[in-house]
Amino acid sequence: MARVQLAVAEMMLNMIQGKTDGISRVDFHPQKGEYPKEVKYEQPFMRAAPESQGISSARLSGLLRELGENKKVDLHHLMILRHGKMICECHVAPYRGDIWHIAHSMCKSITGMAVGLLIGEGKLSLDENIYKIFEERMKPRKKVFRGVVTVENLLTMTSGVQFNESGIVSGNDWLGGFLNAPVSEKPGTVFQYNSMNSYVLSAIVTERTGLTLTEYLTPRLFAPLGIKNYLWETCPMGITKGGWGLFLCPEDMAKLGQLYLQKGNWNGIQLIPKEWVLQSVSKHVESSEGTYGYGYQIWLESRPGSFEFNGMLGQNVIVYPDMDMVLVTCAGSNELFQNCILLDIIRKYFPNDYHPDERFLDARMPGDGSGWYFLNREVRRLNARESEGAGMRLRRGGWRQSYRYRHKYLDTSEFLNRIDGHCYSMDPQSIGILPLIMQVMHNNLTEGMRKVAFRYDLGVFWFLFLEGDNWYQIKAGFQKAEETWIRIHEESYLVGTKAELTYNEDQTLVLKLDIAFLEEAVRRRIKIFFRKEEIEMRFFETPGKDLIMEGLSSVMNEMNNNLMFGRLKGKKSEELIRVLLERTIEPQAKGIFERIM
Repeated sequence: MARVQLAVAEMMLNMIQGKTDGISRVDFHPQKGEYPKEVKYEQPFMRAAPESQGISSARLSGLLRELGENKKVDLHHLMILRHGKMICECHVAPYRGDIWHIAHSMCKSITGMAVGLLIGEGKLSLDENIYKIFEERMKPRKKVFRGVVTVENLLTMTSGVQFNESGIVSGNDWLGGFLNAPVSEKPGTVFQYNSMNSYVLSAIVTERTGLTLTEYLTPRLFAPLGIKNYLWETCPMGITKGGWGLFLCPEDMAKLGQLYLQKGNWNGIQLIPKEWVLQSVSKHVESSEGTYGYGYQIWLESRPGSFEFNGMLGQNVIVYPDMDMVLVTCAGSNELFQNCILLDIIRKYFPNDYHPDERFLDARMPGDGSGWYFLNREVRRLNARESEGAGMRLRRGGWRQSYRYRHKYLDTSEFLNRIDGHCYSMDPQSIGILPLIMQVMHNNLTEGMRKVAFRYDLGVFWFLFLEGDNWYQIKAGFQKAEETWIRIHEESYLVGTKAELTYNEDQTLVLKLDIAFLEEAVRRRIKIFFRKEEIEMRFFETPGKDLIMEGLSSVMNEMNNNLMFGRLKGKKSEELIRVLLERTIEPQAKGIFERIM
């Protein structure tokens, strides 16, 4: 394990030192393209007013308000089904529901479905030893002393194998790394959440069928559900990642929850064996503190009989069988996994003793379901409060905004005309537009911004940056976010960018850019301070510094032992590493005016 941690430590040390080129041990293969607009969406759910399905609009309105107002919850999408009908749909600006969204670990549950299908076809069994399945991939000396890790151990996160998520930056052969890694606990005894367990399950599907996980699932699961628009990334060896890397439309996530609510049956056809569904949503192991147990790649929930497909930062499909309900969330919250504020708020509005009021059934709301649309519009307005100093109040016809600045009057157009065409040379040149988490997840490491520039033409404002030999431009809106596709290293990302111009406390002009990666769970926020012939740029990302630092804690010791810090001892070394890492996560750079383009 130390070798893997060292690989992560070396990458972080290179980033700290501003080295951005050639630092990856993993071969990069572009995979992500633009969302396929030409593919027609299939099998959408029927829309219905909440009251028509026994749920109060007031309850859903309260849920949306609390989710929208909590600073730790960055909600992107919320969908709620009851009796198979969509009773609440919310896409928080600038996010929209007609494109896919990253699923993160939510897709582990889909990998579990594939295993159930494979077992149902008689091509796999739960008690098979993975070291026998991949015997040819193991080193000779490892075969002699290797114990038994079963398929079921992978499903329940009890393999005990030490090769975990950090191994994805250590080289190309992730499967070999897992198979030849030490086992720290007796398999089947200790719950240790490890995305590589799911990756190996994906590899087993390929080993037994000759198909990638997506190729195997397309005719058996995706096509029957009408799921056409998806992307599931593969590792450098061509194996579907299994535990992460899936982009899926929110409504298609809801279909998967509805499928499991219906015990694997869809339109009268049994897609997933009923026995497997029941088995996978049963508790097989006690999970981590603050959670409710774990089945087969599925988390159990607090409400008796309920369960969820769960991914970090707020990607969830929650199934309440006793209420015949499915909830879907996509978010970029600054929290991990099941024990989080977002889910606690949902649990508050659907507590264990709550039951829908069936007296509401078939009730009609004014305007033939207009209440459902009201919920959609309302949360957009609630989350429009993004500008400092903005006053908002509700009136008939919508929200009215007024901007009150405590300083001198700010003419936005005049300033944008003044900086139109200005180009600045950056120091350091190692900071990229992609947030750190995105770079690691997609193995798309930045070359760094060498120059930045601004353009204001016909009322449209553009932020430009030079990375490598290529100029990129992002459109930014001051009233609402503007969308732009940017293509970095042959991969495409859709961003929605909102701009704000203000003064700080010492009367320095500050341009704020909030760059939301609309298919992802992350944002890049930039503050640009204008000072005579130079600018200062401060970069932030969501999820924030504290969460990323928590994830890097396991490699701190390796960095502490690195020769770079050899002269420092104990706490001084740890403090220095922490400061340098924090500066890497939230970097700053200066730009010197160079020319007018």
